[in-house]
Amino acid sequence: MRRPRFNRSAKWAVPLVVLAGLTAVRVLGGSWVEGIQHRAFDAFLNIRPRPYVDAQVRVVDIDEESLAQLGQWPWPRTLVAKLVRALSDRGAAVVAFDAMFPEADRTSPEQVVHSWPDSPGLKEVKVRLSGLKGESHDEFLARELKRTPSVLSFAPTAEKRPTVPAQKAGFGFSGTVVAPVEDADGNLVFTDVDKDKDNPLRFIHFFPGATSNLPVLEKAVYGLGSMGFVPEHDGLVRRAPLLFRFGERIYPSLAIEALRVAQKAHDFKVKLGGTSGSTWLEQKLDENAGVSKIKIGQYVVPTDGSGQLWVYYTKERAPRTLPAWKVLDPKASISGLKGAIVFIGTSAQGLRDLRATPIDPALDGVQVHANIAEQIRLGQYLKRPGRAARVELYLTLAASFLLLAALVRFGATWSSPIGLGMITAAVWTSWHAYTAWHLLLDPIFPVACFAATYASFIAVGYIQSEKSRRMITDTFGRYLSPKVVEKLAENPGAVQLGGETREMTFHFCDVRGFTTISEKFDPHGLTVFINNFLTPMTEIILQHDGTIDKYMGDCIMAFWNAPMNVPNHAKRACEAALKMHARLGALNEQWQADAKAKGIDLPRIEIGTGLNTGPCVVGNMGSSLRVDYTVLGDDVNLASRLEGQSKSYGVKIVIGPVTREQAADFAAIELDLIKVKGKTKPVNIYALLGTPDEAKAPAFLAFAAKHAEFLKLYRAAKFDAAEKRMAEALKLSEPWHVEKLYHLYEERLAAFRAEPPPPGWDGVFTATSK
Repeated sequence: MRRPRFNRSAKWAVPLVVLAGLTAVRVLGGSWVEGIQHRAFDAFLNIRPRPYVDAQVRVVDIDEESLAQLGQWPWPRTLVAKLVRALSDRGAAVVAFDAMFPEADRTSPEQVVHSWPDSPGLKEVKVRLSGLKGESHDEFLARELKRTPSVLSFAPTAEKRPTVPAQKAGFGFSGTVVAPVEDADGNLVFTDVDKDKDNPLRFIHFFPGATSNLPVLEKAVYGLGSMGFVPEHDGLVRRAPLLFRFGERIYPSLAIEALRVAQKAHDFKVKLGGTSGSTWLEQKLDENAGVSKIKIGQYVVPTDGSGQLWVYYTKERAPRTLPAWKVLDPKASISGLKGAIVFIGTSAQGLRDLRATPIDPALDGVQVHANIAEQIRLGQYLKRPGRAARVELYLTLAASFLLLAALVRFGATWSSPIGLGMITAAVWTSWHAYTAWHLLLDPIFPVACFAATYASFIAVGYIQSEKSRRMITDTFGRYLSPKVVEKLAENPGAVQLGGETREMTFHFCDVRGFTTISEKFDPHGLTVFINNFLTPMTEIILQHDGTIDKYMGDCIMAFWNAPMNVPNHAKRACEAALKMHARLGALNEQWQADAKAKGIDLPRIEIGTGLNTGPCVVGNMGSSLRVDYTVLGDDVNLASRLEGQSKSYGVKIVIGPVTREQAADFAAIELDLIKVKGKTKPVNIYALLGTPDEAKAPAFLAFAAKHAEFLKLYRAAKFDAAEKRMAEALKLSEPWHVEKLYHLYEERLAAFRAEPPPPGWDGVFTATSK
């Protein structure tokens, strides 16, 4: 059979359309595409985080133990001042608070007096205390902050506030299009930043307002920095803003303000990268616009256009973290504070400022600030070049075109090493750039393009192949089973005589009393009835991985484990047989109702089933004009004989010895040791009564034990004892309706009493009918 010619242009067109679609998604996808890209960077960071090196950055942790020893938060400002003094005495270069003091200290005497009630006994005391002159707790802390190089933090807010934090640092800008001016307070401001598309500062994160500290404290400190972060769309803090805009003013983050104060620097030098790119693609992909670098004293920090730094996290926290109580203990031995940048924060429950990061879903915010300060001091930066996205796009598309050309020229099989090599190269390049140079290069888009190019090429070929398969199906599907047609469609050369030998499980089922039933219908009605019976039975067999061999009137012949391998095929056949009998019960109710409506006296439909497992020959058998996929062998014939015996023994399903062995966990009892008609060798046959769950039930276990005792006595020719056990088993057998089985044995026992079996009788029964 000649296959249709493959449309050569489709080999190019479909992959090119797919690549165009991926390119559009990459360029226009926005934050969700960036989020997928960031997942790869997260994986790199988790596999190889920044190794901890002591950069003289410390975190003083107001932890649970510190609160237990020194009292609940907020502490009196006098105690906070003692903590600052202790750090200063131990040589800290700067003390930065990842905490705010927006309200007056309630423990200060003047604040305590205001909280007292105006009762007669306290009124005079309040007047006297109010008249006392002295330093408040806040002024006490301010005096210590003025003495010690210190930085306070403020929190950005989504709503405008009446006051904004004071600017402690100056800013110098290079490359900017619009220069800042000084306001009446001497602060640098930028007017109409958001209205001017040529102003690169519009890329800096903007907040309408901020929660500030008490003026007395802000005036005393050396620096003020923002404690806030701007999480990505998935809530993770990967990049930390180093610059913030509040209205028309620019402010530093807490980390870089601490670095500035520690170096006694007066200002920040900000290098601006200009405005958005000149082309549409540059505007969409490039990150050069806005801020490019920030110089903090001796440190030059690379940023993205928004003034954000990729945080190069380390997983170690213990070496840099000290409990606050230990700092306040003059007897405690503490090293590493001399010349250190010290951040004060808290990990206590209820006070923690938790941040989700790529390496920790609940990292204390103060640890993020410490990580930033550490990597700046060490000069270890994760860098995502501004033009990286555009270069990645161009290189990926060029490589994808080369892969497509190889696919068209050499085909999918021979080109698969090329595609796999490109995918490997993209991942390795990204990983190597990260580990060797701390560059963040996207591995996701190249891998997606290479995989999509290869997959779309394969898909076009698959569609063409399906057309060929459909032609074969249309031609042979009318007289071959669906699975054989599928196998033939995959390999048209498989149509030949002969076959293979394999172990299989065989199924025969037949409607009992079909002749009587057929007399109730006319030819058309009988056809409809048979189809209504065969269809649900067939569906159950196919659902359990069986193959229909043939229909012989009211009989179904099926098998398992061919043409495809079916693990546990004996169990699958048992499951199917039980489901078929259960389904027949529901069908009987429907048929009885339909027959009654038509005035037909339809008897209840019952089927007998025989299952057997064993080797046979299976394959395409027939003539050169017509073939059928079928089975041949003694065990096939035995399955047919077992189906016939189901009526004789009064059970629904009879299974052979190998089937019982391979489905040992199902509920079954031995029926007899029998020589079926046409066979000389006896076999043990069994009645399949239920599922593995039923086999574990105490009622079945008791019944099966009694039945086994009965058979043992029967085969030992102890007929009186056997009859007694049989009566006991019969009482227990009611749920499984095997009364006819015991009536059969009752007749045998009576016959053996009248005419005992010969000496050496082995208990074998020879069947006289099929």
